[in-house]
Amino acid sequence: MEALAILQPVVAMGLLTSAMALWMLLTRIPAMARLKIHPQAAQDTSVLRDLLPPEIMRVSNNYNHLFEQPTLFYAIAITIALLGHVDAIHVGCAWAYTGLRVVHSLVQATVDIVRIRFGVFTLSWLALAIMIFREALAVF
Repeated sequence: MEALAILQPVVAMGLLTSAMALWMLLTRIPAMARLKIHPQAAQDTSVLRDLLPPEIMRVSNNYNHLFEQPTLFYAIAITIALLGHVDAIHVGCAWAYTGLRVVHSLVQATVDIVRIRFGVFTLSWLALAIMIFREALAVF
């Protein structure tokens, strides 16, 4: 199987992150203007948690989450591609991970029901763990 097959979900995760960044900008900036929050007040973004409504913070919280666990996904998927270990299981797990992260983002940014979000997070972690452990077996 070609490396491109596992790099496509990596690029899709990049698109998700870009979409969430745009969503964040399109909601945060108007909210700050409406509430007359000076941009300098956002120097320490933790201050915004108390100033912006929850529906605005949910989007930015998700954007921040996309720079946590997904970074491990990027690293392992690129490792799999570089070492030539791409197979149907890795690709399936990579797409499952990406799809589940899309669902996670939509849940968190809209209704933010923690039980649902945690369930989706757990399933995405399982897909990523399979990739990690399979690659560990191949490397070690």
